Amino acid sequence: MNQRSDLNQEPTQGGHPSPVGDANRQGNFSQTIPVIEEKVNLDKEVVEKGSVRITKVVSEQEVPVNIPLLQEDHDIQRVAVNQYVDTPPPPLRYEGDTMIIPILQEVLVVEKRLLVVEELRITKHQVQTHETQHISLRKEEIKIERVSPNTADNSSNPV
Repeated sequence: MNQRSDLNQEPTQGGHPSPVGDANRQGNFSQTIPVIEEKVNLDKEVVEKGSVRITKVVSEQEVPVNIPLLQEDHDIQRVAVNQYVDTPPPPLRYEGDTMIIPILQEVLVVEKRLLVVEELRITKHQVQTHETQHISLRKEEIKIERVSPNTADNSSNPV
């Protein structure tokens, strides 16, 4: 506050007020009134109200899993044919699930002819078996605890 006590003072030659008042001399009266203004200054402050503790637990568990496995077995039969042929038969043929492969042999005769000596008959069988294996599965669990500020200060005490 800047207050001036120049009431009842009159200016002197240098322009400064003198102790004699203006009201006495000319009938004029001047007074200085201080003007005051208030301003607001706002600040923010972070205050901890509590905290949260998050814990993640990974557990492992062995689970039996039934897995179907396919396995193929083959029966091989030798079948004697002993037939002469003029042209070679196709290299292989199928009758259902059986693959037939002709086996040829050249035979020396007055004339040369092909003789089917035998055929290989290969039949495919599928056998399905079940095998149990133990597989390790992981599972994560999250625990959330609210911790008050007083408990957070005592960090040596587990919650």
